[in-house]
Amino acid sequence: MFKSIRNLLLFALTVALAHDVTGKWAFQVDTDAGSGSPTFVFKQIGEKLTGTYTGLFGTAELTGTVKGDDIEFSFEAGTADQKTKIVYKGKIESATRMKGSADLGGMGSGTWSGTKQ
Repeated sequence: MFKSIRNLLLFALTVALAHDVTGKWAFQVDTDAGSGSPTFVFKQIGEKLTGTYTGLFGTAELTGTVKGDDIEFSFEAGTADQKTKIVYKGKIESATRMKGSADLGGMGSGTWSGTKQ
């Protein structure tokens, strides 16, 4: 009995501490090739993340995950015959801030920080 109560309390604590990044975010991205200020609109359901990217590469649908403080998401950019997968990985610092690194699919890499609008 005590074990199931303990497990229930641990689950409740995990849910309470989970981050929800749903909403509009302004990013600052710095890479070897320059910098940019894309906008992301995230929709989070549990650990599943979907949304849109708008920036230098146009507009693209994204998918990803949020697990605890860790966030990872990606989208494809480029022309119909030359697609590149852009991957962002990072840490959620608070309800309104996150930061991490970006892999620009062979075109370079960089760092990013995001602020919820």
